[in-house]
Amino acid sequence: MNRFARLATRLLAAPLGLVWVKPAGETAGAVSECWPIGTSPDPAVVACCRRVAEEGRPRFLQHAADESGAFAFAGVPLVGGSGELLGVLAVTDHDLRAWGEDDLRDLSDLAAACSAQMRMRMRSATVRQAREAAEDAAQAAEDAAQAAEDAAQAAEGAAHAAEGEAVRVHALLNRSELLLRASEDLADTSGLDDVRQRVGDLVSGDLKPACIDLVLVRHGMLHPVVSPLDGEPPGSGGTEPFALASDWPVARAVRENRMIVVDGPSEEGGADAVARPPATPAFASLGLVTAACLPLRGTHGILGALVLGWDAAYGIGVDERAVLTTLAGYTAQAVERALHLDERITVARRLQLAMLTDLPDVPGLELSALYRPAAQDDMVGGDWYDAYPLPKAPGTAAGPPGTGALALTVGDITGHDIRAAALMGQVRSMLRQADQDHPGDGPERALGALERACRRLDLPASGTAVHAHLTPQADGHWHLRWTNAGHPAPLLVTADGTVESLDRHDVLLHHSLPPGPRTTDSRSLPPGSTLLLYTDGSVEERGEDIGDNVDRLARRLAAAPPDVPLDVLLRALLDAVGPQEALDDAVLFAVRVATR
Repeated sequence: MNRFARLATRLLAAPLGLVWVKPAGETAGAVSECWPIGTSPDPAVVACCRRVAEEGRPRFLQHAADESGAFAFAGVPLVGGSGELLGVLAVTDHDLRAWGEDDLRDLSDLAAACSAQMRMRMRSATVRQAREAAEDAAQAAEDAAQAAEDAAQAAEGAAHAAEGEAVRVHALLNRSELLLRASEDLADTSGLDDVRQRVGDLVSGDLKPACIDLVLVRHGMLHPVVSPLDGEPPGSGGTEPFALASDWPVARAVRENRMIVVDGPSEEGGADAVARPPATPAFASLGLVTAACLPLRGTHGILGALVLGWDAAYGIGVDERAVLTTLAGYTAQAVERALHLDERITVARRLQLAMLTDLPDVPGLELSALYRPAAQDDMVGGDWYDAYPLPKAPGTAAGPPGTGALALTVGDITGHDIRAAALMGQVRSMLRQADQDHPGDGPERALGALERACRRLDLPASGTAVHAHLTPQADGHWHLRWTNAGHPAPLLVTADGTVESLDRHDVLLHHSLPPGPRTTDSRSLPPGSTLLLYTDGSVEERGEDIGDNVDRLARRLAAAPPDVPLDVLLRALLDAVGPQEALDDAVLFAVRVATR
């Protein structure tokens, strides 16, 4: 926790930061992690932390001079997953100072990250306790088996009884291990396909069903997601949605919110056992003998059902019912999380892709862009590219459409979530408008106008960008002017294979930095030259030096045949240089000047 205390002191420029943890009981004392390490908070500071904890809201206080001395205090509550208080993140200053809204927002953002870290550690402790309990159960089972073996030596009849007990204990141990694996494996799934795969892997080792079916409720219909484990896969009819109001046993399990067991052609098997039809349409052609339909109970209702089928008679007793019910509970949590994540990812990806518009058709230029999202489903970000015609400068005669100057941009807004994608859309549109409002001015003027607008509108946008203006010349050359806000340097390769890295850059974009003057540089792009803009996701890989990857990118760009289409070239460059496991979005944007 003292890392968060250190970050708080840096972010708010305060000499002391601390994480005050709420006491666990009435007799327990509070724990404080401070920065600098080794320091201890004054009692007056601890009293301020208790006041924030009691009121449950941020407090920014000015403490008058007394025996503790005057100081300024800022504290924000740390909350758990159910809104319970975990502690307080605070900073203090020896001098009285006025805290601003930016201080409140920055300290609150850092407190949210600190709360998430504390919740994650609490969850890890819960998983560890479950594992330790399973290990204790395993040891107890081994002790019971040993005791049974010793008793068997006394009498043959007792040996048979002990053997039966050992088998029962071993089966219970296997069930405990299955549920422990389920709690761990299904806790970090990222999508429905992942949930389906992990459930199949879990049950294939112990319960050994011939087939499983994951059925989800959508708009009054049941939509199966089939994952056969053994034997022939279900027929094509098993993948079609069917009505929730139908007579299929799985539909009954969802409607009635209870386990339904299908046990052969007879009606034996207890109050919940029913005769055929098969449990689901997917099982109709498989000749299964026993099936269990388990409702998946979500936070706000039944999500669907998990169905397990066996091709031989399978007894589902009290122990098996308990195991299957618990397994269905873990599966329901994973499905609910996957559905929520899928919805967020779909919205974010649609938002992001909708703003990556088609490139304009410009005589004398070939343009191509490649966007690749992060490999992880929950990673969407603020990488973007853009190209659009620039307005004519005042007093300049307008030429034919498509023959004027062109604006080029590649940028990366900080973050990997839907908020970053939304901020990217705002920044992209505002930069376009800035160019339209300053005809004839350079790219640095538009980027500066963007920064000032973000500051006036309190838009918390931060990141990097390269913004350039490309103007045609009478001799077939194009004049390039660009400004770089902390972004990876563009690469320029001429027709003879010479590569230049356009290294000059200014500070990155950040809403907390006051807008300052932006610089520009310029180059003449002769026919046959290619300009490549890219984001760091194209060249950044864990464990690798990013500079080496940029050098590899430059060498491959220089060695490319001059007549290869740009879209083919960009795919080849990303395949060759891009990271194997894409943890970030990647953009490659190339412009080639046509030869005469």
